[in-house]
Amino acid sequence: MIGKLKGIVDSYGEDFVILDVNGVGYVVHCSARTLQRLPKPGEATDLAIDTHVREDMIRLYGFRVDAEREWFRLLQTVQGVGTRVALGVLSVLEPAQLATAIATGDKGAVARAPGVGPRLAARLVAELKDKAPAFAPIDPALIALTGAVEDRTAPQPVADAISALVNLGYAQIQASAAIAAALKGLGEEAGTVEAKTLIRLGLRELAR
Repeated sequence: MIGKLKGIVDSYGEDFVILDVNGVGYVVHCSARTLQRLPKPGEATDLAIDTHVREDMIRLYGFRVDAEREWFRLLQTVQGVGTRVALGVLSVLEPAQLATAIATGDKGAVARAPGVGPRLAARLVAELKDKAPAFAPIDPALIALTGAVEDRTAPQPVADAISALVNLGYAQIQASAAIAAALKGLGEEAGTVEAKTLIRLGLRELAR
């Protein structure tokens, strides 16, 4: 079983790179994001590898970092997600971005991936939400806040402040993160703060 390859980039295909390792050319399938960040032909690189063995073929999938490979494997534990869809997700979201999107229930971000519709995005978020924090340093307060907003159990000033930031053009996750940071900064005063104060503090966080 191949777990890593280090060699010279020989050439690129639509969704793969041929990596020359001591004269042997390995065809390694990668996400579009990974392919864009690999060096030009003739230069050295190394890839973490996930090897898929079937009766009729052996296929290699390559990743710049181990975290990307772990997400590739984890995504495929969800029904309806195969290697093509998993690579599509990793083509639009880096591992940390994917972890944050799933942990905070941002189905829209996940649905941007090719082959992922709203229903599959909702399934991915629901089934992987408890596992996502292990893959990225996500603030538990942000997870709790986005969950409360989703369930409509957040205090009204908090919900109003997030809604106001969204109406100003910020993404839901950006607005939630800004308000979560503002609430943390307020400490004990967070329970009595008004929406207009939270909006002002949230905008300050977003401007940093």
